[in-house]
Amino acid sequence: MRCLFSVLLVLLMPLYTFAAQILVPMDDAQRNHLKAYGIAYHVLTYDVEVSWLLNYRGGSFMFDYHREFEEEMVVRGVSFQVIADIQAAGILREIAEPEVNMEEIRLHKVPRIAVYTPPNSLPWDDAVTLALTYAEIPYDEVYDEEVLSGILPLYDWLHLHHEDFTGQFGKFWLAFRHADWYQEDVRLAEETARRLGYAQVSDLKLAVAKKIRGFVEGGGYMFAMCSAPESIDIALAAEGVDILHEVYNGTPPDPDAQERLDFSRTFAFEDFTIVPDPAIYEKSNIDVPKTGRNQATDFFTLFEFSAKWDPIPTMLTQSHETVIKGFMGQTTAFRKSVVKPTVTILGENRSKGETRYIHGIRGQGTFTFLGGHDPEDYRHHVGDPPTDLDLFPNSPGYRLILNNVLFPAARKQPLKTWNTE
Repeated sequence: MRCLFSVLLVLLMPLYTFAAQILVPMDDAQRNHLKAYGIAYHVLTYDVEVSWLLNYRGGSFMFDYHREFEEEMVVRGVSFQVIADIQAAGILREIAEPEVNMEEIRLHKVPRIAVYTPPNSLPWDDAVTLALTYAEIPYDEVYDEEVLSGILPLYDWLHLHHEDFTGQFGKFWLAFRHADWYQEDVRLAEETARRLGYAQVSDLKLAVAKKIRGFVEGGGYMFAMCSAPESIDIALAAEGVDILHEVYNGTPPDPDAQERLDFSRTFAFEDFTIVPDPAIYEKSNIDVPKTGRNQATDFFTLFEFSAKWDPIPTMLTQSHETVIKGFMGQTTAFRKSVVKPTVTILGENRSKGETRYIHGIRGQGTFTFLGGHDPEDYRHHVGDPPTDLDLFPNSPGYRLILNNVLFPAARKQPLKTWNTE
């Protein structure tokens, strides 16, 4: 009898394997949250849809069982459970209950990813490229020449990091103008501007910024961190206005530059004040003061949205923690008073009047801005080594980045704005 049972078990195992699902939990049971995003991307490359279970165990993933997927998760060190279809159906019924703040979002396509980064970028340049590499999510690097050639519509998602679209070279002039890396950055930027037919670097960067805005307006997804959110809006608002100190272009700025800014051209910010002085590190008052910040008390809180009615901001805020450690950057946080009322606040420190994580709509596409440089390096300095993400596999700050990477894989959701007050 025992022998007959063993034979039946062997015969039934393929049927169980076929009628099974893999659940990738994203709560505290997950050993490596960051690589779990890479698993979701990997599954999509096999034309297998992934269920993103919003607010279920930290935003878990679920998909059809295949042995290759199981083996890949073992290799990458990602926690998972093999469950029967009847168990998966029970999870989906629980999520579908109208009084439960959960929702199933189907990821159905492999997002085409581009990272805007200079060819001479250094390892400390970009937390997003660190996250993508660690999660094993492939991406293409593009820069000014590629953007101006019209390549962006080939992609779903574009990332910008600490690029300075104003032509002020990051406002590093005072501290680093004699440094070899700074002089090389300036030389390459000026050479590229001349080669592409622009009188100065600020003209080149404005043209690139407008191409990026057109990409978003045409339906693209753009994610920016550090100084890119601030500098691209300054550049767009200052079209046709010289805001640069003469150390950058040899001529003084327009005396009425501030009054001539046009905030209708920007993504997220309005009524901000520019800071042309090269001896002052800030580009504008969009960024909040860096002095007096204390790592021990620097946090921001993610808002909770309705998963069934507001799936887009819910996707962007999936995490196993709702209070996120703050981290500094060229632009650390956004002054709440200059954020447009149409922009959705995803995360903020209300007591300080600063927003850290915002999302908005421009045309047919969306943009998401996150302040700070590296979620696991509080005060990242020029020349510091890259963060070793093997030390931070469960980083909630890095999860926010990877939420944005998978967002374009979801079936199209209606675009609207959300009130977080």
